[in-house]
Amino acid sequence: MRPAGEISAALLQALERRAGQGLTMRELAEAAQVGSDAARRTLDNLRRHGRVRIAGQRRVSYRNRPVAEYALPDPRQAPASNAGLFLQRCWG
Repeated sequence: MRPAGEISAALLQALERRAGQGLTMRELAEAAQVGSDAARRTLDNLRRHGRVRIAGQRRVSYRNRPVAEYALPDPRQAPASNAGLFLQRCWG
């Protein structure tokens, strides 16, 4: 796997600084000082690879629907293996 890029490193550092709080994508982008489009794409990739998780949802004033709150994964939980999912996709 490739090493983390600058944007993902900045987002992960922002999550570490505010450990225990769920942060929205907009709050994370602001704390990491990255653009919102880059933060959205990078958070999707980080979530897919298990580096961050969706901790919950929160209502905000700038949107009609609740938004996701992101947090670091719980270290007590073992990461799920993607091997079964990979085989299912390959063999249908």
